Amino acid sequence: MPNKLIIALDFNNRNEALTLIDKLDPAFCALKVGSEMFTLFGSTFIKQLINKQFKLFLDLKFFDIPNTVARACKACADLGVWMINVHAMGGINMMCAAREAIESFGANRPLLVAVTVLTSFDQDELACIGVNHSLQNQVSLLAKLTKDSGLDGVVSSALEVKLIKEKCGAEFIAVTPGIRLPENKQDDQNRIVTPHQAISQGSDYLVIGRPVTQALDPAAVVQKILLDIY
Repeated sequence: MPNKLIIALDFNNRNEALTLIDKLDPAFCALKVGSEMFTLFGSTFIKQLINKQFKLFLDLKFFDIPNTVARACKACADLGVWMINVHAMGGINMMCAAREAIESFGANRPLLVAVTVLTSFDQDELACIGVNHSLQNQVSLLAKLTKDSGLDGVVSSALEVKLIKEKCGAEFIAVTPGIRLPENKQDDQNRIVTPHQAISQGSDYLVIGRPVTQALDPAAVVQKILLDIY
């Protein structure tokens, strides 16, 4: 299995991002690029990171009609990215179309995971969008739907990983954002855990942003995290 650590690049300046990346080693971490950076810098930037030998998680959370999502996923696979995601709320037809669109890539296809409930959500915010059962039940329902669609796993808080593994099996991948180091203050994430807590809950991949990207010595923080989880 590739390294468990994924560094979230949340920059609006290309040179700042590249300066950070030059301090990181692809042997120890993968990279995640989200909507802001992809919109600003496009596929050329993605290829640049892949050429630096980093595994790349392209975090665009596709949520549209099945044909549109399928074509978008195929375009991501053509770029050579390692992991892509969709929203599980898009439903089984959309997720199946996404999976089928990348099957022809065989062993070179990207991992395909689905977002269950964003880690910025709590129970009150879930109720605001009309979901009246518990947050855990919503995550469980969407994880099972993702499994039934043939995807590789889900993105969820580490707080729900044990439940997901019970419902979908140990081999079903759990990608966990909302990771913070013990010394970091809580910010815009509500359901956060430390790296050690996430691994102990069964998370397969940890997505960590600001604790690394805003550190004076990012490589040292990466090594500290790896010592904590292995």
